[in-house]
Amino acid sequence: MLVVETVARIRREYFVKGKTIKEIVRDLGVSRNTVRKVVRSERTDFTYERAVQPLPKLGPWSADLERLLESNERKQRRERLTLIRIYEELQGLGYRGGYDAVRRYAAGWQRERSAMTAAAFVPLSFAPGEAYQFDWSHEVVVLAGVTTTVKVAHMRLCHSRMFFVRAYPRESQEMVFDAHDRAFAFFGGACQRGIYDNMKTAVDAIFLGRERQYNRRFQQMCGHYLVEPVACTPASGWEKGQVENQVGLVRERFFTPRLRFKSYDELNAWLLDRCVAHARRALHPEIKDRTVWEIFEGADRPALIAYRGPFDGFHALPASVSRTLLVRFDHNKYSVHAKALGRPVEVHAYAQRIVIRQDGEVVGEHARRFGRDQTIYDPWHYVPVLARKPGALRNGAPFKDWELPAALGRIRRRLSAHSDGDRQMVGILAAVTTDGLEAVEAACAEALAGGPVSRDVVLNILTRQRELPPPANITTPDALRLRHEPAADCARYDSLRSHHGTPRHIGDDGNVEACRHAPCL
Repeated sequence: MLVVETVARIRREYFVKGKTIKEIVRDLGVSRNTVRKVVRSERTDFTYERAVQPLPKLGPWSADLERLLESNERKQRRERLTLIRIYEELQGLGYRGGYDAVRRYAAGWQRERSAMTAAAFVPLSFAPGEAYQFDWSHEVVVLAGVTTTVKVAHMRLCHSRMFFVRAYPRESQEMVFDAHDRAFAFFGGACQRGIYDNMKTAVDAIFLGRERQYNRRFQQMCGHYLVEPVACTPASGWEKGQVENQVGLVRERFFTPRLRFKSYDELNAWLLDRCVAHARRALHPEIKDRTVWEIFEGADRPALIAYRGPFDGFHALPASVSRTLLVRFDHNKYSVHAKALGRPVEVHAYAQRIVIRQDGEVVGEHARRFGRDQTIYDPWHYVPVLARKPGALRNGAPFKDWELPAALGRIRRRLSAHSDGDRQMVGILAAVTTDGLEAVEAACAEALAGGPVSRDVVLNILTRQRELPPPANITTPDALRLRHEPAADCARYDSLRSHHGTPRHIGDDGNVEACRHAPCL
């Protein structure tokens, strides 16, 4: 192979010094054909490429090698084998050639594959308030001392590049609703369009082109915020490339090194602060002299659709109530009110709470738990049952470690020394359902201040504290209404005093008459 120095010297000897081909051959020790090729062409370098690569040993194993390379390419990046490992596996199949042949073949295979899969992209441009992009990522953090994989929701405004991230335990639909509501509240409004991949919590069916059948609840959320959803083409992440790049940026800048927090609330508060701090510091990729925050405040925020308030973003599921007043949801059990027993209920799962309804009425509400095999009680749900089984107050699972208000707790401790203390305490707790917790607590405090306490004392105080109902309005019939007010005339009574004989009285006509019966006076 001719090196470029030899080519350059041949050209100088021939064109500058005027030497003949024979002289150049003698001086440089190259062939006549080589000198003629350099002189007759305008090329300054010559490389040799073999048209057909002989593979005397690897040839019979090329199909197996390609199979191993393709299988390795389909694996996740962190799980892929090195080329040495692939060479060792090929040796295990019977290959007896060298590693260099395998390396050259793999390099050529990779070049051909890259040429086949390479694609060109068109840069996208968005007007202020026109669109946002949404996606999820999985990150590893330490929460309360436990290494946990959290699901991070990403939203990015396409014009200003302002972004919002929030971590959740799940990637379920109620988390999608909560992430949108918090993002729109943070931005101060929503864009006209939302760009999504074909996530199952949003899309039920994919049709030809961009036609999609969206989930009913997801459509309700978009209708509430006045957003038009747009789904990407499957396996075309470049259509929402901004948020795809954001995932890598957030992972590198925010989640490296590994974060440590006590709870999700603490983690999300920290993430929100970092979003604002990064936007105030980072320059806009297109408008180089202004930051992301400045473009967001000056252009994007005024163009957003006004925030419509929170969407009632729950995921509804039917459930049955057990005889222990428990409803199972997401591998955990939640208590409901005693009146819900015997009829089906509907569980409304929010991102942070569980609401259980029956015929439109709330029969249970709890903070949501994300572990497994946990039972969450509300002791007040079981108070009506205690009226029939007061003994359960002492050993009932819902009443263990029950933190009652101060006065009620003191009453319970005092009554625990009585033989019928549980029954008396149940009577006081039952009054909460009619009089309210605040009134019962005040009655207990008054009873404690007065001396000995019992159920009758507390209930007596409650009775005295109840407001009397307003008197009923008494209406007089028209026939009995007084139309002419009588005039007072005391002279008629003086006439009665002047007669000491026959008893007299005033008749219906107003005249004094003699009494026909026993004396009237």
